[in-house]
Amino acid sequence: MKVALNATALLSPLTGIGQYTYQLAKGLQAIPGLELDLFYGSGWSKELRDRSVHNIAAIKSLFKRCMPNAYAVNRFLQENRFTRGVLSNQAEVYHEPNFLAFKFNGPTVITVHDLSWIRFPHTHPVERVRAMNAYFEQGLRRAAHILTDSEFVKGEIMDVFGVKAERIRPVLLGVEPLFYPRTAEDTRSVLDRHGLVHGRYLLAVGTLEPRKNLQIALRAYMQLPQQIRKEFPLVLVGMNGWRTSALELQIAPLVSAGEVRQVGYLPREELAMVVAGAFTLIYPSIYEGFGLPPLEAMACGVPVIASGVSSLPEVVGDTGLLINPHDDETVVQAILRLVADHDFRQHLSQKALTRSAEFTWDKCVQETIDVYGQVLNGW
Repeated sequence: MKVALNATALLSPLTGIGQYTYQLAKGLQAIPGLELDLFYGSGWSKELRDRSVHNIAAIKSLFKRCMPNAYAVNRFLQENRFTRGVLSNQAEVYHEPNFLAFKFNGPTVITVHDLSWIRFPHTHPVERVRAMNAYFEQGLRRAAHILTDSEFVKGEIMDVFGVKAERIRPVLLGVEPLFYPRTAEDTRSVLDRHGLVHGRYLLAVGTLEPRKNLQIALRAYMQLPQQIRKEFPLVLVGMNGWRTSALELQIAPLVSAGEVRQVGYLPREELAMVVAGAFTLIYPSIYEGFGLPPLEAMACGVPVIASGVSSLPEVVGDTGLLINPHDDETVVQAILRLVADHDFRQHLSQKALTRSAEFTWDKCVQETIDVYGQVLNGW
């Protein structure tokens, strides 16, 4: 089986979609009899890249400023390179892991991670919404099959686009072996660099952007008793996204007081240590197609406080505390309960470990290959 996979998500620092693309490609490369070709925008390779392009954000920003209709121009150029490559590689199946599929004279599989630009367009940059509206649906209609990260997103696609259920298959994501419970001694070298103490900080992971709803976590944190804030600083891990000025103003006095620590984007090995050392993960996102950070925390035995909306209950189940992402008081009460009740926190920790074991990348890869075989047989 010859598979073409769009790997341009690997050119940027890996967040959710990048991690999905990387883990999927890594798994596919290990399958005997499957030949994988990776498209990196400017060309093709069989090599799986594990490092982003240096200064990719600055390069993209410069291109947008200098080139009118930058996205459309880049899309046109990439489509030409893609088409030449799939003809040369004689690809039998094309998998688009990042929403917007190129044209392909064969069966196409698309992974749709969420419909956030439709449900919550104000949480995305205008140019991103414009591009999604321009290119997404035509690719969706051409696709032989559609993958989603959750049952929730399958329902979203059926509701918004009227796609029949049999054309959509939820394939749940996995958790890397890198995420597992660690002792204070295990995490010490990494936590010391950030001035953190194992089990003595609250954690929020995600790009600083409106959809991740970190302002709710901050508002809740500010309502905690001063003694708890002193004992448990709030650690923010993630890249700066867009429209962050109001959030930065909110964070600034807490950073000055030492109550909030911004550590930015972390390499995976370092992130795993920081997650494993946390007291709890707070994840108040208003909309998710899956939610890798909660799963990664669960695999470390760290109880999760997460929004009880969209796909997150499918991931967290009854192993964490589900909150209203629009009500900071529910976040406050969840934190206070975990701080006050050690036995309850340990109970959640054990349940989280058990549940997280159900989510593996091997399973995700095998179910994806099953879909490739299905579309090839029906083409």
